[in-house]
Amino acid sequence: MTILVDTPLWPAHGRLWAHLVSDASLAELHAFAERADLPRVSFDLDHYDVPEEAIDRLVALGARRVTAAQLTRALIASGLRVRAKDRPAKR
Repeated sequence: MTILVDTPLWPAHGRLWAHLVSDASLAELHAFAERADLPRVSFDLDHYDVPEEAIDRLVALGARRVTAAQLTRALIASGLRVRAKDRPAKR
């Protein structure tokens, strides 16, 4: 089981954001996020959104840096991926 974090590429709120996922289970992902003091509100169905400035701390805690494409492939292979068409409509 591995926790993966991709390259921060997504701009929002004046900063760049990355994604944090597990390649095996949401329980593992939530446990890691709790150890990393990530707010639960940053969880988005299959990943946590994390700001660029948190990446080094997450890697120090054991996350492995990967590209966005590698993260997506790992998430799909894990069976945890929630596709855009399966996400609830935003209000």
